[in-house]
Amino acid sequence: MAVKSTVKASPSGSSRSRQPRGFWNLAVTELWERFSFYGLQAVLTFYLVYSLADGGLAMERTTAVSIVGAYGAGVYLAQVLGAWASDHLVAPRRMVLIGAVIIALGHVSLAVLPGGAGLAAGLSLVAVGTGALKTNITAIIGMMLADRDREGSDAGFSLFYLAINVGAVMGPLLTGLLQSRAGFHYAFGLAAIGMGVALVQYSLNYRRLPEQSKVVKAPISRSRTGIALGAVVVMAVVAAVLWRTGLVDGANLNYVMGMVIVVVAMSYFSVVLRSRLVTGAERRRVGGYIPMWLAEVAYYALNLQIFTTVPLFVTDRVRLDVLGWQVPEAWFSSIGNVALVLFIPLMAGPWRRGAVGRLAPPAKFALGIGSVSVAYLLMLLTGFWAPGKTVSPLLVASCLILAGISEVFVGPIGFTVVTRIAPEAFATQLVALKILTLGAGSTLSGILGAYYTHLSPSQYFVVVGGLGLLCASVLALAARRVESLIQV
Repeated sequence: MAVKSTVKASPSGSSRSRQPRGFWNLAVTELWERFSFYGLQAVLTFYLVYSLADGGLAMERTTAVSIVGAYGAGVYLAQVLGAWASDHLVAPRRMVLIGAVIIALGHVSLAVLPGGAGLAAGLSLVAVGTGALKTNITAIIGMMLADRDREGSDAGFSLFYLAINVGAVMGPLLTGLLQSRAGFHYAFGLAAIGMGVALVQYSLNYRRLPEQSKVVKAPISRSRTGIALGAVVVMAVVAAVLWRTGLVDGANLNYVMGMVIVVVAMSYFSVVLRSRLVTGAERRRVGGYIPMWLAEVAYYALNLQIFTTVPLFVTDRVRLDVLGWQVPEAWFSSIGNVALVLFIPLMAGPWRRGAVGRLAPPAKFALGIGSVSVAYLLMLLTGFWAPGKTVSPLLVASCLILAGISEVFVGPIGFTVVTRIAPEAFATQLVALKILTLGAGSTLSGILGAYYTHLSPSQYFVVVGGLGLLCASVLALAARRVESLIQV
C-alpha cells in the first residue's frame, strides 16, 4: 500500500524541509565567484603597497587604501546598474551569465597585463561584471525562497551565505599562498580559474532556473533604451576625462565614489517612496528599512577593515613566523570567514527557532555591530607588545574570528529583510540597494584606513570600536520601532 506524503511541497517542486530545486547550483556558482573575488581582494592592498622589487606597485599607503575602498564601492555601485538593467533590459538569468564572462576577463587582465594598465582594466571589468552578476543571482535565490516563512527564508539565505563564505575562505587561502610563493600575477591567474569554474557551473543548469528569472519585469522602449545606454557612455567619458586631467586621482577617488553612492542611494529611495506603483504598506516598509540600511553601512565600514587597515597592521606589527613557517599575509583576511563558515550552520539549524533566531532583524543587526566593535576594541591588547613585528598572530586571529562571526547577524538577515519587504515593481533594485551597503561600507573603510596612517594603532582601535558600539546602542534602542515598520 502506498503511503501518501504529508510534507507540503513548495511551488519550486521541493519540500519545505529542503532547499528548492536549483538552489545549490546557484549557491555553488556563487561560491566560485566569491573565490575569485575575495582571492583578488585579499592580495590587492599588498600588491599596491609592495615595492617594485617584490612585484608590487609601490604606492603610497593612503593612496592604496583609497583605491581599495573605491574599488569596493565601484563593485557594489555597479550592482545598482545591473539591477536596473535586469528590470528593464535583460532578464536576470542572462545578466548573471553576462556578468560571469566579464568578471573572468577582468581577472585574466590582472594576470597577464603588467602595472597600472592591468590594474585599471582588471578592476574595472571585475566591478562591471560583478554589478551584472551579484544582485541578480541573489534576486533569483529570493524567487526560490519566496514561499517560505521568515525562519525558513532566514535559513535558506544563511545556507546561501555559507556557500559565499566557503568561497571567501578558499580564495584568500589559495591566492595568498600562491602569491607568497610565486608572485601576484599567478595569484590573479588562480582567481581567473575560479571564475571560469563558476561560469561552467552556472551554464550547466542555466535552463532549469525559475520561470521568473527569464522575465524582464518592466521592459522599456527602444528609444528609452538608447537614452539609457547613451547616459552610460557619457558617464564613462566624463570619468575618463576627470581621471586624465587629474581632478580625480588615486588619493581622492574613494571620496568621489562615496559621494556618488550617497547620491544614488538617496535618489533610489526617493524614487521608490514616491512611485505610484508602490502601495502604502510597501512604502511604510521601505521607509522602515532606511535605518537598517544605514546600520548595515556602519557595520561594513568596520567589517571591511580586513582589506584596508588590517593588511597595513599585519605588515607593520604581526610576527608571521610560526614554528619556522611564514604565514602568508593575505591569510589574515580569511580568518573571519573561516569562523563564519563554521558558525552559520548554527543559525540555519539548532539556533533557527531559539532565542537568537527569534530576535527581530534590527536587534540582530545591533548584535552584529556590537560584536565587530568589541573585536576591534580587543585589538588594543596588541599595544602591549614591543614596537616592530612582535605581535602574536594568534591574538590578531582571535580578534578577527569574533569580527567574522558577527556577520551572521547582519549579511544573511539583511537579504531576508529586503527580499520580503521589496515592492514588486522594485524587487531587484531594492536588493541592489541592500548590496550597495557594502559599497558605502567599503568607501568608509578606505576613509578610516587613511586615518589609520596618522594615528597610533591603539588610538585607532579605540575610535573605531567606540563609534561602532555607539551605533549598535542606538539601533538596539530603536529596534522595536523599526521592526514595527518593516513588518509584512
